Amino acid sequence: MTQPIDFYFEFSSPYGYFASTQVEALARDIGRTVNWHPILLGPMFKIMGSAPLTEIPLKGDYARHDFVRTARLFGIPYSHPEKFPIATLAAARAFIHTRQQDAAKAPELALALYRAFFAQGRDISDAQVVLDVAQDCGLDRGQTAAGIADEAVKAQLKEENAQAMARGVFGSPFIIIDGEPFWGFDRFPHIRAWAEQA
Repeated sequence: MTQPIDFYFEFSSPYGYFASTQVEALARDIGRTVNWHPILLGPMFKIMGSAPLTEIPLKGDYARHDFVRTARLFGIPYSHPEKFPIATLAAARAFIHTRQQDAAKAPELALALYRAFFAQGRDISDAQVVLDVAQDCGLDRGQTAAGIADEAVKAQLKEENAQAMARGVFGSPFIIIDGEPFWGFDRFPHIRAWAEQA
């Protein structure tokens, strides 16, 4: 039996957004399924002594250009958010809560949250916006709000992040397939080639 691929993503990551629109197709192409894992890049940046891509001199200007170019090349709706980067605790907790309640619904929520932020200009650092998006996905607003505030969900997100770092995850998107790590949306062709050779 082939193992699922582990897909690590941060809701404030443009490349994570691009990858989220393609990862299920990638998995199907190589005969796999996907385990979706929300992460928070802030703690990872602290460990690495790094910062969000757009805040790094020279590289930041390139990144902002590449976000738009990548979206255009792959036909993905994109409008660089006015407020960027953002804290994504509420979005990540909502995802974890949804995954616990209805695992099949969680990727749909992730895609909707990504679209809201990167295509519709909605600030998903605001828990009320997250709840609006969840409600639009057919999720119960009250239950999702309770999930975002649930101490067990908060602890699960921290554990998810710790486990990701223990596996060597340091960015978004990050895919691990059969123990092999791949960082970046531009690594999708490499994953296909690796899977074929493996």
